[in-house]
Amino acid sequence: MTAARVWRALTAFLLFAVALVGAQAQELLPVPVLTARVIDQTNTLDAAQRQALEAKLLALEQEKGAQIVVLMVATTAPEDIASYANRVGNAWRIGRREVGDGILVVVAKNDRKMRIEVAKTLEGAVPDILAARIIDTEMKPRFRENDFAGGLNAAADQLIARVKGEALPEVDVNSGDFGGEHDDRGFDWEDLAIFLFFGVLVGGPIARALLGKVLGPLALGGVAGAVVMVVTASVVVAVLAGLGALLFTLLSGAFGAGAGRAGGRGRGGGWTPTPGGWSSGGGGGGFSSSSDSGSFSSGGGGDFGGGGASGDW
Repeated sequence: MTAARVWRALTAFLLFAVALVGAQAQELLPVPVLTARVIDQTNTLDAAQRQALEAKLLALEQEKGAQIVVLMVATTAPEDIASYANRVGNAWRIGRREVGDGILVVVAKNDRKMRIEVAKTLEGAVPDILAARIIDTEMKPRFRENDFAGGLNAAADQLIARVKGEALPEVDVNSGDFGGEHDDRGFDWEDLAIFLFFGVLVGGPIARALLGKVLGPLALGGVAGAVVMVVTASVVVAVLAGLGALLFTLLSGAFGAGAGRAGGRGRGGGWTPTPGGWSSGGGGGGFSSSSDSGSFSSGGGGDFGGGGASGDW
């Protein structure tokens, strides 16, 4: 396999990755940064209304540990509200890590649609039919009168009552895992980086041996990207991980061959796991789990499988 063919294959993969990221960016809205229990991108709620609803949801979290987050956006286009809410819920992972007790309420104001997305743990407490009833009886009539604060508060009251009646693990007040900043923000990026590093380190030689010097790295890059996509629900991070795995496998193969021809000299450089993520040589940096600018983050546990209901007004 000539060097020219290797670079042609690499260039084709890079162009495909760039095109995929560009298409995804054009098609889907980015997931907002989770900074509060009530996020209003439409400026519909005033400060007092947001604070009152925040206090209500905070009280539930302190008592039961469960998290309810309200998100108001102008539109979810081109996605329908159910797909958008599910994507946001799985990205935010609302609820405690070991429990997954989260609920997301999404209102798309310009679309005149709303959605209650329920994590799997709470689907018994808030089944689909109840979520639909809350939308129809509490939210819809108030939204039609432009009383968005009233509709959201009424829905929150109904959801809170149901969650309080559910047998959930008690809140560990000594852990600090409620009512403020959380150190658990979904999956652990450091663990993911280390897992990928050792996975590529072990899988690279195997992939090259089984599939060849070009197809092996391409296949391993695709597998790494797919794994990260499942874990993070981010196509951008998935593409970056796939590219990293591809380049690592290609370069490690080239360095390995060069070391062998040079009489077994040790391999210099390479990728190493660091507390901040992956780094090469003396460079630092890595992945950051989320913004530190807010005073609230998820517990890292909600698994949203599509439970809940949608409606309009």
